[in-house]
Amino acid sequence: MQNKRKRYFIVFIIILCIVAILFGVFRIQDMVLKMIYPQKYAELVNQYAEENDLDPLLVFAIIKAESNFDEDVISNSGAVGLMQLMESTAQEMADDLAIEIPTKESLFNPELNIQIGTYYFAYLLGIYEGNIYIALTAYNAGIGNVNTWIEEGTIREDGSDIENIPYKETNNYVRKIVRDYRIYQDLYE
Repeated sequence: MQNKRKRYFIVFIIILCIVAILFGVFRIQDMVLKMIYPQKYAELVNQYAEENDLDPLLVFAIIKAESNFDEDVISNSGAVGLMQLMESTAQEMADDLAIEIPTKESLFNPELNIQIGTYYFAYLLGIYEGNIYIALTAYNAGIGNVNTWIEEGTIREDGSDIENIPYKETNNYVRKIVRDYRIYQDLYE
């Protein structure tokens, strides 16, 4: 009888250790993923996402893809800051927002960049009837290119064939943001 109790006790301890190890591993994995997929500038992202009726987790995914949260980054094409805004686009959106017309240098300011970037993405969603895939495509490749691709039948207006986006960079960009958006949802919802 005593041996049986010892065996049950040992099995119980082993099961308890396995559960503790698994719990610890999953917790560590989430901690590591949250370091890779942070929510930097959360106050600004939440504020401007709410103002523009956007999911803040999608905005985080866009910022991660665009700048990896480096507010000082400039792309090869001259896009600036966290949400990688072109000066001309930012100026057009600032006019719509009735705020001071930004300079390229002012777009390094995280608040201004997020304010204009979220407004611009919401603007694109409005043009493309809420289709995230097509709006992301336009955010990267431009409205003119996207409209041409839709008119020519290269991509569908419903975004169901994003694999047909002709620019490899844009194709990868849209896929990356969609993937990162799902990861943000898994980590933070």
